[in-house]
Amino acid sequence: MQTEFLEHVASPAVTKPSTGPRISGHLRQRIDREFTPRWDKQWGGKFVLHGKTAGSDAVRLDGNDYLSVTGHPDIVSAQVAALRHDREFVIQSGVFVHGEHPARSLEKSLAQWVGKEDGFVCQSGYAANVGLLQAIADAQTPVYLDTLAHTSLWEGAHAARAPAHPFRHNDPVHLDRVLARHGPGVVVVDSVYSTTGALCPLRDMVEVAERHGCMILVDESHSLGTHGPAGAGLCAELGLTDRVHFITASLAKAFAGRGGFFTAPADLRYYILSSSYPNIFSSCLLPYEIAGLDATLAVIRGHDEQRRRLCAHTQRLRTSLSDMGYPIHQGTEQIISLEAGTEPDTMVLRDHLEERGVFGAVFCAPATSRNRAMVRLTLNAALTEAELSHVEAVAREVAPLVRPWDWPIARRARGSEAAGA
Repeated sequence: MQTEFLEHVASPAVTKPSTGPRISGHLRQRIDREFTPRWDKQWGGKFVLHGKTAGSDAVRLDGNDYLSVTGHPDIVSAQVAALRHDREFVIQSGVFVHGEHPARSLEKSLAQWVGKEDGFVCQSGYAANVGLLQAIADAQTPVYLDTLAHTSLWEGAHAARAPAHPFRHNDPVHLDRVLARHGPGVVVVDSVYSTTGALCPLRDMVEVAERHGCMILVDESHSLGTHGPAGAGLCAELGLTDRVHFITASLAKAFAGRGGFFTAPADLRYYILSSSYPNIFSSCLLPYEIAGLDATLAVIRGHDEQRRRLCAHTQRLRTSLSDMGYPIHQGTEQIISLEAGTEPDTMVLRDHLEERGVFGAVFCAPATSRNRAMVRLTLNAALTEAELSHVEAVAREVAPLVRPWDWPIARRARGSEAAGA
């Protein structure tokens, strides 16, 4: 019944009424106000995120497996062994896991890897961020968030009922002013920002937080595995691990699995187990997932060559795209944002790329600000010379059609340069 209703709502061409219970008038009005105009006028009656289906010869730049670990024989073998032999597993909340349980061993291994005392494995990176912030903040704890911080971090502040104060993206000077106004709390940043590939000026952020007596949380979802010694992340790379209070990460990026992780001091373990709702009210990961993530950790630690290749691919494509006139100045890392601006313009860009065999991912509101939609390209270590050359050739061919030098982000950049001249 629900599926029939959703198809009716999402496809104006369908006139057959839902056969299920009638939805409320308030919900209908909300859909008509917030969704239907977007569907009809901006998306042209098609779901904005769904373009063509990628064929076997497509260059896929729409995933997050940065080190190309999917299908690694050590990981697959560990998963298969767990499926075949672990028949005594009890599906239960993660808060019951203790002792020598494989999930507990994985938590300790991950924490040791990033240089922290203890950690928690969760259902997802989203659950990790919400669960941690909900446990460490409350109505009397201001939470200071970079304006581009991941949505799960904003939702964590909301779950904690904490006052949330935004500060300008990657701007420690503005953070300093906001902290002076509202007092000590929790500063929240991403190490690498998921829409632009911008690198956080983490050392400056830590110094500002320390000056105001704040705790600091760093979401390393897009740097864990790709940055730092043995992939231990940006905090480790910069020697800041001991000055950062909490590290969080999705294990669906470089780990190419399903799960999330956050660190905490060992003496907070039982407090968090008693107060973090996503941990209390979600089941722990399944044995094959735990075994796979444990094997993936060993693979990632030894993937220095893949990290070097990923870095080289990033530098090459960023240089090429910039030389062609694509305004990608807002980032530096393996995530490349082609910010066309409006959703219709972004769909046109996406279609031109996909027609030529290059597949990125459309990001738009609520993942981005309104009228800052983009095609996000995420690079990986396994890209071949032929694939890299094809992406460059397609970008060069498409540029005169989409005119990236006229995108709003390019005009803003020229305006800023003129103002600073």
